[in-house]
Amino acid sequence: MTDAERAAFWRGKRVLVTGGAGFLGSALCHRLAAVGARVTALDAMMEDGGANIANLEGASVLLVRGDIREMELNSLAQDADVLFNMAAQTSHMGGQRDPVADIAINAVAQVRLIQAMREAAPKATVVHASTRQFYGKPLRLPVDELHPVQPPDANGVSKFAGEQYWLLEQRVLHRPVVSLRLTNCYGPRLRIRDARQTFLGIWIRQVLKNEGFEVWGGEQLRDMTYVDDVVRAFLLAAEQASKPDVAGRVFNLGGSPPASLIELADRLIAANGGQGHYTVKSFPADRAPIDIGSYHADDRAFRAATGWEPQVGLDEGLARSLEWYRSRLVDYT
Repeated sequence: MTDAERAAFWRGKRVLVTGGAGFLGSALCHRLAAVGARVTALDAMMEDGGANIANLEGASVLLVRGDIREMELNSLAQDADVLFNMAAQTSHMGGQRDPVADIAINAVAQVRLIQAMREAAPKATVVHASTRQFYGKPLRLPVDELHPVQPPDANGVSKFAGEQYWLLEQRVLHRPVVSLRLTNCYGPRLRIRDARQTFLGIWIRQVLKNEGFEVWGGEQLRDMTYVDDVVRAFLLAAEQASKPDVAGRVFNLGGSPPASLIELADRLIAANGGQGHYTVKSFPADRAPIDIGSYHADDRAFRAATGWEPQVGLDEGLARSLEWYRSRLVDYT
């Protein structure tokens, strides 16, 4: 799809983005507004989540503050053409500590949102942000969509339940629904004050502050996906959600070729002009039981179905990320 075709598709469409002030949600909001969509971002702005009011700076987006666990949703969903469902509790350790709150956000609240969409926007397309976390410790690499589901923690169980409720909407009511199982996403607007969203966030902060960082389990492999490539994947999923080979499907989304965590650390430092240092450590005792080991995605199904492929390589993505944060550290640390 050309830029002109994309703009024609989205111009004037009513789009609801839950988790719209978070890392991926806000990036999606910026892009949707730029192509002419009428965007409402819904976010609870939870302190321990990825939301940041600075994330939506400069975007022509209506931000509604509210929690999908308790707020009235029908008016927000009314006549929506597309829902990008990015709202979730993402902390692995948070889910372990409080699984009741975890499932309230990732499963029960999803059912509330589904009911509201049934009543207020029964024909809307839905693209659901999911996770590779469901697969647990991989039995084989790369991991495709047929890999057994064996969540390693409470957060994985609750997210899997939420995803499956959405897929029922397609199977039972024939709503166009696509679920994208994401791997390690990074780039501008990522939460970097700590490691709640991804380990790379705290690495970026430490490098920019010229302070050391820790690399846990340094030989493990990861594939990283730059935010612009993630946003393009979500747009493609929505644009093609009615196609028989896309509707109702779960797709893995990968990115750059896999690299060890030590290699990632070295490449981050190289992207920072060689400035930075780290130490390699074992996983802490409370994290080791839920660590999944090496992971990288087999995303050939999504590429074949939609024509998507990543356009931003790892070194370029790291350099872009560092440059973006240099003048914005006060808003993100």
